[in-house]
Amino acid sequence: MLQLRGIYKLGTTLRQRQFHTGIARLKRRKTAEEKKSPRIIEYSPKKLQASNVTATHGAIDIWRYMSVSQLAKTLQRPLDDVQEAMLYVPGADNIEAAAKLEDLKIIQEIAKKLGAKTRVVAAPEASVEDEHKDRDVLPRPPASPELLKQRPPVVTVMGHVDHGKTTLLDSLRGADVAAGEAGGITQHIGAFTVTLENGERVTFLDTPGHAAFSAMRARGAVATDIIVLVVAAEDGVMAQTREVIELAKGAQVPIIVALNKIDKPEANIEKSKRELAQMGLTLEEQGGDVQVIPISALKGTNLQLLAEAVSTQATLMGLKADTTGLVEGIVVESKTDPRRGKLSTAIVTRGTLRKGSVLLSGLAHAKVRGLFDHNGQPLTEAAPGTPVEILGWRELPLAEKGACSP
Repeated sequence: MLQLRGIYKLGTTLRQRQFHTGIARLKRRKTAEEKKSPRIIEYSPKKLQASNVTATHGAIDIWRYMSVSQLAKTLQRPLDDVQEAMLYVPGADNIEAAAKLEDLKIIQEIAKKLGAKTRVVAAPEASVEDEHKDRDVLPRPPASPELLKQRPPVVTVMGHVDHGKTTLLDSLRGADVAAGEAGGITQHIGAFTVTLENGERVTFLDTPGHAAFSAMRARGAVATDIIVLVVAAEDGVMAQTREVIELAKGAQVPIIVALNKIDKPEANIEKSKRELAQMGLTLEEQGGDVQVIPISALKGTNLQLLAEAVSTQATLMGLKADTTGLVEGIVVESKTDPRRGKLSTAIVTRGTLRKGSVLLSGLAHAKVRGLFDHNGQPLTEAAPGTPVEILGWRELPLAEKGACSP
């Protein structure tokens, strides 16, 4: 610091005053050539980065529901910088990288904090595809052998119309099913569990026999472990009987023939067996593996023998399932009940279904609000091999589709 003294005259009195100046006031003036040279502006590192983004790209593109990581990528800034800026923006509570920013004003304020201008655009299609790319629910890999437990077999009763399928099931479960059907023809697939005299449980599917319901019979064949083919001894092999045999061969499902109505005078058991053999079925008495059980569903003749044949076949197959983890199953049928709403009948194939589970089947989804057995009684859970009515679908699922819990 330099100190100078100045003396000046005010009227007749001399006064003395001190002046102070610094080094900056003694700075050399620029020459004419220096004034004409371009001016160089220096920025701090933080301002330099923000200015480069704005200068290079102008306004950055933002869109609704973009994630924090997407915003950092668009701003060309580290994720930490964006998260730090969000701490000073009201409403930006979730700073996780995958968090979605719903409010455009919040996105604009974050960008403003980082020195960038914004322009609102539509969400890129590629990012939308990426969001939904890995959301599909797929069946799990096969379970470890130590997790497998024995499960009830799923048996489908199939055959030609009026050959006594529903009467057979009526006799097996002791309930009057046929009385409630329209014109004596089964109009839907009924799934229920029967406890046999030996204590074993068997799940039965009753599929329609009329030609108009061939597609529904096909669904029953896909979902089953064993097919009980009901053939009337008086009629023999009919059109739908041939169709069932072809379905069973295509699905590689074992068949047990229940030769029904043997109590009628016009019954011809040997003729029916010959016709079955002509269809490609190798019967046990001919050295094959297809059992033929003569029964009378109406009078209950040999029903115990038929149940034992089903039990023996299931034992030979060694049917087991995993009762833990996510639930998988097969939708048998769907309907809208006027009182309870959208319902589906499904058979659990893996895991244990409980109330509150979230299910996906094709494009349909549900949060299970209720589980019911075939008598309409509520269930707390459904293990593998158990048929169950599921309440809580937002849309009706298509049959043949697998239902999984995500």
